[in-house]
Amino acid sequence: MKAIISTRMHAWLDYIGGILITFSPWIFGFADLGGAPVFIPVCIGAMQLTMAIFSKHELGLFKVFPMQLHLVIDMFAGFILIVLPFVYGFYHMVYLPHVLLGALSFFAGLLTRHSPAYGLEMTDPRGFNR
Repeated sequence: MKAIISTRMHAWLDYIGGILITFSPWIFGFADLGGAPVFIPVCIGAMQLTMAIFSKHELGLFKVFPMQLHLVIDMFAGFILIVLPFVYGFYHMVYLPHVLLGALSFFAGLLTRHSPAYGLEMTDPRGFNR
């Protein structure tokens, strides 16, 4: 299996996806539900934005997190968003934004270069993954 997303493209997806996930309750109109349907996407989106700022990719401001760790966390966060409506039982009120944005996060982590699915790869001396 070959990675189809570069780390630069993933960095852009991080910022765009993080903002979209954070504000999804208001964008998709389920903010009035309160509780887990709103709280979890806001937290996961904020976490993804923070992680993007601290990741070792081309658009990271403080290069702390290795890209492979970042991608594992993306896949885990995506999985959480996908199963959240069914675990907490609010799927009859809203589930599609959680599932779609969770799938975006999961597959972005899975299909990016340096994903754990492809094994360890080397980084260049500047700290960017190639």
